[in-house]
Amino acid sequence: MDFSLSMEQEILRESVRVFAEKEIKPVARMLDESETFSYELTKAMGELGLFGTFVSEQYNGQELDYLSYIIAVEELARVDASQAATVAAANSLGIGPIYYFGNEEQRKKYLPRLCTGELLWGFGLTEPDAGSDAAACRTHAGMDGDTWVINGSKIFITNASTDISGGVTVMALTGKRDDGRNELSCFLVESGTPGYTAQPMHGKMMWRASNTSTLYFEDCRVPKENLLGKRGEGFHQMLATLDGGRLSIGAMGLGGAQGCYDMAMKYAKERVQFGRPISTFQANAFKLADMAMEIECARLLLYRACWLRDQNKPFSKEAAMAKLYCSEVMYRAANHAVQLHGGYGLMKEYDVERFYRDQKLLEIGEGTSEIMRIVIARLVGAY
Repeated sequence: MDFSLSMEQEILRESVRVFAEKEIKPVARMLDESETFSYELTKAMGELGLFGTFVSEQYNGQELDYLSYIIAVEELARVDASQAATVAAANSLGIGPIYYFGNEEQRKKYLPRLCTGELLWGFGLTEPDAGSDAAACRTHAGMDGDTWVINGSKIFITNASTDISGGVTVMALTGKRDDGRNELSCFLVESGTPGYTAQPMHGKMMWRASNTSTLYFEDCRVPKENLLGKRGEGFHQMLATLDGGRLSIGAMGLGGAQGCYDMAMKYAKERVQFGRPISTFQANAFKLADMAMEIECARLLLYRACWLRDQNKPFSKEAAMAKLYCSEVMYRAANHAVQLHGGYGLMKEYDVERFYRDQKLLEIGEGTSEIMRIVIARLVGAY
């Protein structure tokens, strides 16, 4: 067993870390405060090659393995969850479905600009009344001549309402299957299509510098060529997309936990009480030890899940485990980090306050912790 990273992966980690520290960290707090999506940082991340990392070069991708992509997200999340979310959603949820399920014409049309970060793409799954129960989708699409007519709405969709949002992949009800269950299909809806509106959402507790939207479809007509894959394959496409997306959320949890640990260690060594650094008091040293141990366990679990994916082996169980564990490790790391900072940890001038808020989405997005436990229980044969 070889746990070492390749030279290319180490170089990627270092380059993303330097970029995040130099370009993102100085403005992260301001962007969070003002709820501002940064086009400048998005462009810079595109120039660094962080979009389309696992896509083949023929579509302007970097043609790296999935672990390399996850390492990049991890390093971004170590500094700022919002920028990490922009990259993670663009790759796993935006580019991924088109790359893996689209036909050649769709790939050539959309991927080249998505893989440079010139355009972003959303993944329209969640609805006001269909969150964990995604199959209860109410957005519906019907054929009218050579076009599909879509009606419905989606909510909490990332990267869908910026000035560079190229469109969104939408899952919609297209009929009933022979067994009586909903037939679900996915469609590519371009921004500017009549009947399609993407409205930015504000007032978020977390990821305040990432773009989140509510989507509305009112007699939105898309050509039949915009069907992704075959009719009725939407639910399968959604599940496969979420498997990859859960690795991204795991990377955000791992990177965020590492960021919390780094800040906590630095502060604990500098903060002096009773004549010595607070890191030397056993109660605090044990917190730091627990954080270091759990981060190491999380990294091994997540990287192994990525290895399985890169080896074309089943990885759904491991992806769910990594998503669940990494998100909860960040919860504990953020809690310890704030505690070690004391009163200062509650102030916005300290980045640990932002990390504490940003963590919460990881236990909710792309499958709540409760749903992850159900998924894992089923995959290990509990029921």
